[in-house]
Amino acid sequence: METIGEMYGVNGKKFRRQYKKSISEFRNWEQKPHAEDWALFPENCTPSLSLDEVALSDGELYTIITSKEAKGRRHSIIAIIKGTQSETVIERVSKISKKLRKKVREVTLDMAGSMRLIAKRCFPNAVQVIDRFHVQKLAIEAVQELRIRHRWEAIELENDAIKKAKEEKMKMDIEVFENGDTRKQLLARSRYLLYKSREKWTGSQSTRAGILFTEYPDLHKAYELSDKLRKIYSQNIQKSVAMLKLAHWFKEVEDSGFRSFSTLTKTIMNHYSDILNYFDQRSTNAAAESFNAKIKNFRMQLRGVKDKAFFLFRLSKIFA
Repeated sequence: METIGEMYGVNGKKFRRQYKKSISEFRNWEQKPHAEDWALFPENCTPSLSLDEVALSDGELYTIITSKEAKGRRHSIIAIIKGTQSETVIERVSKISKKLRKKVREVTLDMAGSMRLIAKRCFPNAVQVIDRFHVQKLAIEAVQELRIRHRWEAIELENDAIKKAKEEKMKMDIEVFENGDTRKQLLARSRYLLYKSREKWTGSQSTRAGILFTEYPDLHKAYELSDKLRKIYSQNIQKSVAMLKLAHWFKEVEDSGFRSFSTLTKTIMNHYSDILNYFDQRSTNAAAESFNAKIKNFRMQLRGVKDKAFFLFRLSKIFA
């Protein structure tokens, strides 16, 4: 508003204040008294919802419920509530009529216990579906943990070699692989290729992966486990087939002996039924994650959020 005002020879700051206090109708917004703590838009409630959290400013988290049918556009926001404590969120969401909440048939969410409790208490007739990307993310993090451990070992090895060369007053001989990477660089630059499937690697990434997996067979094995889990999700299969494939994957994890993957299998078992619900309709939380990105982009354009109530008012005008 400041920029527009200055373009037309109007005092920018004054025009911005005028917009906020008068033109925008923020003053008469019915949710203004409690907007910093919660805002509800029951009219946007649909049978399929997403439940997630988003940071508005200074890392302060808000729980947000969005409609999948809106696809991140108008009428997306159903509720945005300060904090992630289940009891607080349940109390606020319960202000939406029980009749509307009972019509919800599906809620996608992450593996947080508070989110599961919110979904169970607020939408009693809804099937809970744990988002596939949260499960895959844990598998990728298990691979990255192994890569980071090897990288620290490579850094320590290089430091010892430098120290020895200085003590003996000799020129240090650094190992360089065929693609020009040193061992330390190889492990650092392999970060992004481990996130992707082989089909999406570039030529240089394929070369780097070949060297990496030759030098570190355990990293190759960990990547294969992560990739197999990704492929289970990528296939258009029934729940019963997915159960069988996951059982085989669990056996491979057990045989691998990787501690981080063993922890992942326990996590999956603790949320087994909700994870398998994905294979019924193949519903994900992608719409919610995309919507969160839009909020962050909106916040970035404003260079932060000073007046949270006004920020949520503007957000509701666009997305609610």
